[in-house]
Amino acid sequence: MPLVPPLPTSLPHAVAPALPAVIGLADLAGIAVFALSGALVAARMRQTLVTMCFFAVITGVGGGSVRDLLIGAPVFWVHDRWVALVCLGMAVLCWLTPHRWWRGAALEWADAVGLGAYAVLGTTKALAYGIPPVPAFMMGVITGCVGGVIRDCVAGRPSIIMRPELYVTAAALAAALCSAGQALHLPKGWVWAVSALAGFALRAAAIRWKLAIPAYGGGKKADLGEQLPPPPAPLL
Repeated sequence: MPLVPPLPTSLPHAVAPALPAVIGLADLAGIAVFALSGALVAARMRQTLVTMCFFAVITGVGGGSVRDLLIGAPVFWVHDRWVALVCLGMAVLCWLTPHRWWRGAALEWADAVGLGAYAVLGTTKALAYGIPPVPAFMMGVITGCVGGVIRDCVAGRPSIIMRPELYVTAAALAAALCSAGQALHLPKGWVWAVSALAGFALRAAAIRWKLAIPAYGGGKKADLGEQLPPPPAPLL
């Protein structure tokens, strides 16, 4: 009889925990907002409907897909009949409506709501799968931000994480409050609501007053080598 039992040929996914229906509705709402933002990027680049659909899908499900792969959960949108339809529907909506509808800061405000809700959702799902509070907090940030990062990289424009504006920080605030509140066993409904509102409030303040995090070196773009003294002259 072998001393070490044979390893299983495949590791099963964790059993999917039951999440409240309100979380599912918030998930779809957040996906719709992010998918619309992806479609609008393609629209501003004068792309085709097919490209708009692609941008809508990768933006809407990108963060949640990365989260699910990291926590060992089934990728959520593959097993949900509505998620892909919502993303494609947002692309078609953007294609059929006048571009002037989406000018100004309206989409930024909608995105702020989705950011807070999606960060809370990602944190809650990670905790439900038994992920410790700190990694669960990071899963919330990933859920809220990675879709936009993928969108920007594919579009060839500076990513949101490379800008000083308070965007990732707002997702981090919502995720941190959610993770801490649930770790302290506070009422979940209140934790979710307060966390999402806090993330939205910080992002809204950044939109309204152009708040930003100070850059390294006071915002100077000089290379680090320029701060060093010149090398000594060679000895002849």
